[in-house]
Amino acid sequence: MASARQIHVGGVPIGGGAPVAVQSMTKTETADYEATMRQIRAIAEAGADIVRVAVPREKDVDALREIVVESPIPVIADIHFNHTLALKSIDAGAHCIRLNPGNIGGRDKVAEVAERARAAGTPMRIGVNSGSLPKHLHALERENPVEALVTAAVEFVALMESLDFEDFKVSIKSTSVPNTIASNRLLAEKIDYPLHLGITEAGTKWTGSLKSAVGLGTLLADGVGDTVRISLSTFHAEEEVKVAWEILKALKLREKGPVLIACPTCGRLQFDMDTVVAEIEERLEAYEEPVEVAVLGCAVNGLGEASHADFGITGAKNEGLIFAHGEPIRKVPQDRLVDELFVEIDRSLARGATLIDDGQAAEGAEWLRRIEDENAGELTPERLAALEAAAARAEDANGISTDGDEGAASAPPGEDGAIARGPAPGGDGARSGAPLLPVVRQRRKVDEDASPTAGRRFTRT
Repeated sequence: MASARQIHVGGVPIGGGAPVAVQSMTKTETADYEATMRQIRAIAEAGADIVRVAVPREKDVDALREIVVESPIPVIADIHFNHTLALKSIDAGAHCIRLNPGNIGGRDKVAEVAERARAAGTPMRIGVNSGSLPKHLHALERENPVEALVTAAVEFVALMESLDFEDFKVSIKSTSVPNTIASNRLLAEKIDYPLHLGITEAGTKWTGSLKSAVGLGTLLADGVGDTVRISLSTFHAEEEVKVAWEILKALKLREKGPVLIACPTCGRLQFDMDTVVAEIEERLEAYEEPVEVAVLGCAVNGLGEASHADFGITGAKNEGLIFAHGEPIRKVPQDRLVDELFVEIDRSLARGATLIDDGQAAEGAEWLRRIEDENAGELTPERLAALEAAAARAEDANGISTDGDEGAASAPPGEDGAIARGPAPGGDGARSGAPLLPVVRQRRKVDEDASPTAGRRFTRT
């Protein structure tokens, strides 16, 4: 169901099997060149492929001429009502024009913009919003808003094709998550142009992120959508980019930077996991490699819950275990757990492989067995899963040799008798300047208001 056609916004391919592109929009007055460029750089640094800027006035066009030259990512000019601003934005070098044919002033003005865009090789995005449908569709909108949205989009596509202009993508947005899902699904069946996805006016960082994850995540999981923008009521546009990336990473559509896995905690929790998770998440922001890190709140879960993770930790009251690729590395005091985790991550990235000392690994495995034995009476779903996994491993050992076991047995010895258990996350490239020794840091603090300890097995001191 992915869009068959492909366009290019600057150097970014959209549709036709290209990776889903991430967009955001500046919140600044475009005419304020310095402020707009600061925000564009923040958006680009967060991982956006494309940025959109509002162009409601002549002085915004003047700034646009400089912005498109200096921007590290392609720039889309967002135009409403005034088609002459679209013409001037094309002349100013915009990499794409966002146009709503329903409010631009009729076929003749749309045709003028299309002719200028074709001559310049500038693609367009034709956008339909639930709040700005053409007047002749208002009655249908009251009766069937999904049908009204799709009808408007199909009419606009027919208009562009009649003007012999096909270098465009299409968006239909609604504040309603169900309507956005239904209308984009239906539109994807009717046209083969690239689709831009968004929940318009989604809300705050909290509610808007949730609504966008539900709406856009559903469509993307269906294979619908070629580019996305998360619309959040925050001046920090880079937050929109971060949310978009988390959605794409969760669906395994694109990789960028670390992935953090953390259990939700329960009554078995014996250490201050809230603070640990917050600190790990903060420190992972400095990494570009797609390393996957798991944090388990107790040792009862064993390593089976996160055996696929590149690295992880699990803790008890005074001690914890660092593991990699489902195998114990070593146990450490609980107050050193985070620092030592990052020592192992940095060493792995620097060497291109994870080295495991057999003696320390055996000590860690024994610690884990002891903790599990102490909690043997808790036949939790996690423990049942671990028992099933152990039975499967035993069956393999008795009759089937897996590639993973062969790889571990035949891996070359590393320094000090350690064994290289596999490639480090991020491929064969090592992090430049990765520290190999723990750095003295200000410990992350989570206060009682944010995470109360009353009724928990651990106390925060």
